[in-house]
Amino acid sequence: MASEFKKVYIETLGCQMNKSDSERIFGILSHFGYEPCEDENEADFCIVNTCSIRQLSEEKAYSKLGVWGKMKKDKPLKIAICGCVAQQEKEKLLKRFPYVDLVFGTQNIYELPELIKKDGRVCAVRENPVKEGDYNIIRAKNLNAWLPIIEGCNNFCSYCVVPYTRGREHSREPERIIDEAKSIIAQGYKEITLLGQNVDSYGKDLEAKPTLAYLLREIDKLDGDFRIRFTTSYPTDITDELIETVKNSKKVCECFHIPMQSGSDRVLKSMNRRYNREKYAQIVKKIRENIKDVTITSDFIAGFPSETDEEFKMTLSAFDEFELDYSNTAAYSPRPNTPAGKMVDKFIDEDEKKKRLAILNDKVKEMSLKSNQKYLGRSLEVLIESFKNGKYEGRTRNNKVVHVTGENINIGDFIWAEIDRASTWCLFGSKK
Repeated sequence: MASEFKKVYIETLGCQMNKSDSERIFGILSHFGYEPCEDENEADFCIVNTCSIRQLSEEKAYSKLGVWGKMKKDKPLKIAICGCVAQQEKEKLLKRFPYVDLVFGTQNIYELPELIKKDGRVCAVRENPVKEGDYNIIRAKNLNAWLPIIEGCNNFCSYCVVPYTRGREHSREPERIIDEAKSIIAQGYKEITLLGQNVDSYGKDLEAKPTLAYLLREIDKLDGDFRIRFTTSYPTDITDELIETVKNSKKVCECFHIPMQSGSDRVLKSMNRRYNREKYAQIVKKIRENIKDVTITSDFIAGFPSETDEEFKMTLSAFDEFELDYSNTAAYSPRPNTPAGKMVDKFIDEDEKKKRLAILNDKVKEMSLKSNQKYLGRSLEVLIESFKNGKYEGRTRNNKVVHVTGENINIGDFIWAEIDRASTWCLFGSKK
């Protein structure tokens, strides 16, 4: 499994944190003679970086391992599984998939140099993170760079497996984060997204208690033409300091992703969320009153155990009450080790969950169109990200997708566009 295998392919499933982890894995392996490839058929080393938030993601990972297991019959191939499923299942994966050579957890990434040198099949899953190594990061070739600032979660929501797969919250030192931000800017990236399962909790576990707001202000001071985003926010961790910082910063984008999960107080309590509907309303109101043109997006679960029809309707009404611009939705998926996963007698029928999810998605479409229509006739700053079908595509500061026509436009440009049409998922306009 050592340096004779030169091409590595990573299949990344799940969230932005997984994508960031894969960039770090590519970078670490580059120090040992590996180079990334985009075709798994050309690879000498295949890694699936897994997500266990939903059962479907886990099944996708297992399916990919099966494909690689067949490939291994025809050529020498090393196979590894990492990420949240690896952290959760550990040695079981070596038993279930005899063609897998390496299992490593979310806290073992910086141990890869030692792990790839070991003989035989290896399982390495730690409960606590190791010290960061000074390795390259091979980032995706686009305009946005992921910058993790905190990992793990202390909330133990009853449906969520993250505390069991990513561990308790642990923050990176601010100096390392700011140095990495400087490197990102020097490489020409136009957006930096600060990442965390609970990004607003940043710094609580560090001696000096630096805050997310502090980090945003420090990165905002750096020279360069770029934007700053952050995700994901836990409602009650959003402070007045953070709202003021977003309001007053030049480069921090006016966008908050604040998962609500349900509009029912009883369901929220059963989910072990640390707020009720009234508290969520107060937070949203404060943000909207202070930040012009702010976009607020959310997450909702359809069919949480014991959710009634009336409680589901409360979730639908939350979209209107809080004027949510967009929301991610999912049908409830029981996960191992979670309290909600043990509520078997309260599970909602699969057909009913699908029905509720479809209704939720229709509501998301309605709210997205309504949100986009607010910008008709407006002039918005757009970062041009790509050229597709004869039109340039980019995003506004508050994360609206815009298709732009015009001359003298280049990918990576910040331009101003006059918005003349709105659809469900995007805006259309022309360069001023």
